[in-house]
Amino acid sequence: MKKTILAALMTSMLISTLHANKEDESWIYLDNGTLRIGIDKARGAAIGHLSLSKEKRNLLNHFDEGRFIQQSYYGAADGSLWAGKPWTYNPVQGGSYEGKSAKTLDYKQEANSIYAKIEPLHWATGAACPEATMEEWIQLEGNVAKIRMRMHYTGATHTGQKHQEMPAMFVDYALPFLYFEKENKLVKHEPIILGESRAPESISYSTEWLAFVDDKNFGIGIYTPGTKQAVTYRAKGDGTAGPSGSACSYVAPVRTLSLTEGSVIDYEFYLSIGTLDEIRERFSKLKK
Repeated sequence: MKKTILAALMTSMLISTLHANKEDESWIYLDNGTLRIGIDKARGAAIGHLSLSKEKRNLLNHFDEGRFIQQSYYGAADGSLWAGKPWTYNPVQGGSYEGKSAKTLDYKQEANSIYAKIEPLHWATGAACPEATMEEWIQLEGNVAKIRMRMHYTGATHTGQKHQEMPAMFVDYALPFLYFEKENKLVKHEPIILGESRAPESISYSTEWLAFVDDKNFGIGIYTPGTKQAVTYRAKGDGTAGPSGSACSYVAPVRTLSLTEGSVIDYEFYLSIGTLDEIRERFSKLKK
């Protein structure tokens, strides 16, 4: 969904620079000696850092408010415009495309866990969405991060079903290869390069995990139990890789559902860093 339109890209690059200057003030981390995970409390407590403790190389991308591991949901068309293009109802945990940050309503941190409650913003308009209250639980368990996301929706019912990200994951552009398993075979996939007129591609897989890795098969994996479809792409931006670069690799496990009054969307997923074989083994144990 995010930063695929060139007209919005330059604005976001300026906003991202401003945020970078404040990063040390708002970022909070958990570190168990194996994994290090970080959230930006100033932007809806969204997850924007995941690294090995000893190396601290962040494999995630947080170029703008949309490029976090976070909650983002889609409803019906509502007359809103994103960078001049028709958009839909879209509460986003981190904030809006123009750089307005969502509000963290509650926050608690213990030795190995974080809890946050968030009032998201409409991605296109920047309006507050109190009818879509979001919650987040983060815990480190050895070499795996366990995250629970919950959204309680009290707004009007939206007609039609949409692909909902469970969740979106934006990673360093230096991780170009997407791996997953399908029909008992390991698949190496190179996602499309997203252009102004091209949509993300859809894939299906069988073992509920996906991993972006480099040419040495080292990278980051995501496992969302019960989810076997995803959308994916790579965005070149200005070619700058790294956590705050405008280039990124993207994948999102998706489920198809509609937002109805009183509905609750509640799910768990897991993140891990390592070689492809290590990631597969860890997620296989979790599944069992």
